[in-house]
Amino acid sequence: MKDYEVVIGLEVHVELATKTKIFCGCSTAFGGAPNTHTCPVCTGMPGSLPVLNKKVVEYAMAVGLATNCSITRDCKFDRKNYFYPDNPQNYQISQLYLPICYDGAVEIETSAGKKTVRIHEMHMEEDAGKLIHDEWEDCSLVDYNRSGVPLIEIVSEPDMRSADEVIAYLEKLRMICQYLGASDCKLQEGSMRADVNLSVREVGASEFGTRTEMKNLNSFKAIARAIEGERERQIELLEEGRAVVQETRRWDDNKESSHAMRSKEDAKDYRYFPDPDLPPIHISDAWIEELRASIPELREAKMERYQKEYELPAYDAGILTESRHLAGLF
Repeated sequence: MKDYEVVIGLEVHVELATKTKIFCGCSTAFGGAPNTHTCPVCTGMPGSLPVLNKKVVEYAMAVGLATNCSITRDCKFDRKNYFYPDNPQNYQISQLYLPICYDGAVEIETSAGKKTVRIHEMHMEEDAGKLIHDEWEDCSLVDYNRSGVPLIEIVSEPDMRSADEVIAYLEKLRMICQYLGASDCKLQEGSMRADVNLSVREVGASEFGTRTEMKNLNSFKAIARAIEGERERQIELLEEGRAVVQETRRWDDNKESSHAMRSKEDAKDYRYFPDPDLPPIHISDAWIEELRASIPELREAKMERYQKEYELPAYDAGILTESRHLAGLF
């Protein structure tokens, strides 16, 4: 059998910790009765107009600065057109052409050592609603409470080569967002979600293999299992002389297997165009510097300072800085 390596890039969706939605004044609180946190804007009623929540832009910029991204001084929103029951307007407001942040990087550490994972871009968008499939009644119900909740999507370069590196990267992003107060990043509530783009290739090959995208991953353990399962599936296909098909797959953590959902779409399939209802956003140097000054001391800097100032062992400094709350108490 040949030696293979896995190539992984992530699309991480983070729900931002604003009290109201991205384009309306509805509550973003988790767990309300179905369809109670809604209005004509977030349910896509004809004639309703979106108004951008300034705090969303500030949270997105703060995460971008903390992950060493460049900020797009003049960015705008685009419409991503597709029909799905949880998408009431039949388009999602997102950013394709001019995302708010780009060209970033974070350093991760695993048992294999330190490594830099590059961030291709980070864009703002609205979340979709949620479908609840009722097996007893054989029907699907839709809850629009989540529709319009603000998201940032953080798109990495395909720089990761193992599940350990993926988990270290996700933990780093979660820690940054929590320290900034930009998100609680509770995976069990869907406020942090990751889609895994994965391909395999022979060790030493320069070209990437055909990738698949894995969805429905709501815990770090599920992500690690999905990576291992998809790696084995693709290697088995290649060893049998069959082709890997580019597609979106849904991971079933109970069965520890995946199945095809749909063929992978390209940007052209969504017919993106600039949103005519939202003006472009101009971000001044003064606004960026104001936000940069407001960024708190992040975990790595805090750990280093605790060891230097208080002569704490690295282990103790690590425990005390695992959460911003605990560090604050200390």
